[in-house]
Amino acid sequence: MIEAAMIWNEPNNKSHWDPELDPDWSIFGDLVKRAGAAIHAANPDVLRVLGGMSPIDASWVNRMRGHGAIDAVDVVAVHGFPLDWNLWSIHAWPDKIAEIEAVCPDKPIWVTEVGVGSFGAEEVQEFGVQKTAELLVGRVPRIFWYSLYDLPQEWGATTRHREAEGSSYYRHFYMGLIREDGTPKPSLDHYAKVAGEMGLMQWFHYHDPRLDDAVAWMKRLGTRHLRTGLSWADSFRPDALDWFDRQMEALQDFDVTVTFCFTPEHLGPGAHHTSPPYDTQGFADFCQQMIERYAPAKSRVEAHPALSATPDRAELAAAQAAVL
Repeated sequence: MIEAAMIWNEPNNKSHWDPELDPDWSIFGDLVKRAGAAIHAANPDVLRVLGGMSPIDASWVNRMRGHGAIDAVDVVAVHGFPLDWNLWSIHAWPDKIAEIEAVCPDKPIWVTEVGVGSFGAEEVQEFGVQKTAELLVGRVPRIFWYSLYDLPQEWGATTRHREAEGSSYYRHFYMGLIREDGTPKPSLDHYAKVAGEMGLMQWFHYHDPRLDDAVAWMKRLGTRHLRTGLSWADSFRPDALDWFDRQMEALQDFDVTVTFCFTPEHLGPGAHHTSPPYDTQGFADFCQQMIERYAPAKSRVEAHPALSATPDRAELAAAQAAVL
């Protein structure tokens, strides 16, 4: 069910990777190389995706190539929100894709987050769904609309400066096709028309109460491709594997791109999920363990069916102890 593994999320955005602690992204480049090798070792059929860049920046791609990170992945991903946060027109999507294709002709380009919020008006989001589909369906191999649900106000958005960002911060809470109270927005009907070609990106928070409803909605809509995440930081919670197992079992009927990200606070100098880790191999080990657990190589499972449930909790605990 895991089609691809994404290595981090928006690593050139300071809300997800701290540039003061890694100003040239050399630590991140090493993290990508190690994680890419680990994922490939666990299952060479799982596509490795370079965490979706935001902003879309060809010079950053060249920097990552210089660090050897492009050679460690199979796909390069971009994120774009032209009607909410980006200073370019939604009509520029084909040009933005072409900019990255020009510096990365050896890799397919995926749009792993694209969205338009209803913060200003729900009619704007309706237009955004329709125009995005018109511009991107058939242009790139994978598209993931962000998101199915509005973010609940009380949860807070994963961004560095929060309310200090003004309206930019509050837009985070209106990106869904379904309101916080569970009622659909008009844009959901427009998405349903392209659900087979345009997947969904939905973060599921730890023990997210929306998981089962989300699965039901996606099946009803005809969504085939889903992008979500497994948090390295969450893996240190006492019952982490119980939640991971429940999440991945619920999503087994979709082609999943799973995103691995978020540094545990005690494993990075920034004491924050955006911090580069002290040891990038610890993150790579987490990636490998998750692939071995949820997308084991077919040859291994056929030879040893019990491997479909490895690593067990003792193995994960031992691996975590090794990086403490």
